[in-house]
Order: sequence, then structure tokens, then C-alpha cells
Amino acid sequence: MPAKPDMFTFAAIGDLHVKEDRTSLFRDLFAEISTKAEVLVLCGDLTDVGKPREAEVLAEDLRVCSIPVIGVLGNHDYESGQAEDVEKILKAAGMHLLNGQSYEANGVAFVGVKGFIGGFGRRMLASFGEMRLENAMRAVRNERAVVVLHYAPVVDTVEGEPLEIFPFLGSSRLGETIDRFKVSAVVHGHAHHGRYQGRTSRGAPVYNVALQVEKPSSRPYALIKV
Repeated sequence: MPAKPDMFTFAAIGDLHVKEDRTSLFRDLFAEISTKAEVLVLCGDLTDVGKPREAEVLAEDLRVCSIPVIGVLGNHDYESGQAEDVEKILKAAGMHLLNGQSYEANGVAFVGVKGFIGGFGRRMLASFGEMRLENAMRAVRNERAVVVLHYAPVVDTVEGEPLEIFPFLGSSRLGETIDRFKVSAVVHGHAHHGRYQGRTSRGAPVYNVALQVEKPSSRPYALIKV
């Protein structure tokens, strides 16, 4: 029997909504995470309204990380129409921003896309947008893969939000795409009042790591082993 690979621990958090007035600083939290995980994953809505100055504030805090930082942008990061500037600032701080690409750390592939809305189950909108995720997954050859999203791929992790806004929180189309591949874990944000954990139809574990969601770690971030 082949040897089982060592467990890999990563931290994940989303929806930081960093403001330019520096009222919320994450420097100490990022330093703490660096002692507990091998990678930090950020699941979108990193800035409050997508202003470059907000990205600069976050970039300053990210410089304390001694582990790789991987992530995707969220809808708020596009709000001011300056997402390219936000992306450049965060990349200059060492963050690996993914939009249909993957990043490998210790044999684990992290595949990231923002995702999209559309609803869940029988009330889904027509198929659109999945190909970016599918193409990225097809390129992965690792035994372990983690999918990084902003929007939810299953309804489980948005339960607790008002039913009326479910279509704006994610799409089952994402979950269907994920289930075509071997995936060790999925992380997302966006649903501030959702649940921490769910599963895709074929059993891939899904974690809502929005800052506002209570997590088993009793900390603002999740610690996940794959």
C-alpha cells in the first residue's frame, strides 16, 4: 500500500471588508495564523468597496505572514471598478491571487475562482461560468486539491440567510463542477449569516469561512486539514 501523505493544515477566512480608515487591522491575526497553518487562504471581499487604499491597508498587514497567502477576489473587491489596481497591490505584497489558476503547496493544489450567483437545486438559473473552474481542475494532477471560492457551491452553507437572497449567494452549478473531480475540501465566504459546514452531492466537504461565521476553532479563521 502506498504511504498516506502527511496531513496538511491550512487556515481560511473570507469577508474581511478592510476599510481605508484602518479601523480593522488583521496584523496580529495573520501573525497568529502563521504559527498554526502552512498556508493562509482568503475567500474574497477582502476590501470593503474595492478601493486601492483599502487594498494597501490589507497589504501592509499581510506582510507579517510567514506562510504563503492564496486567495480570490469577491464582489465587493469589484465594487469601485478598480479591481485591477486592488489585484496589483495585493500581488505586490506577496499574495497569490487566483482566477482560474492553481497554486501548489506541499503537494496540495489550491484552485481558485470567484464563482458566481444563480441559486440552488431546482431553482437554479441556466448554466454559465463553470468552465473557468472546470478548466482549472482539469489541469490539476495532485492527489489533494482544495477549491477556493467566494460564492457558495451548496445550499447547506448559506442556510441561516434570508431565503429571498439565496440566489445571490452562490450556485449549485459550482458544486456540480466540483463533483466531477477529486476534491479534498472547498472553502468560500460571502454568506455572513450562513452555516460553517456542508457537503456537495458527492460528499466533498464545504466550509463557509466568512469572518462573521462561528467556527470550531473559536477564532475568526478556520483551520482545515486535508
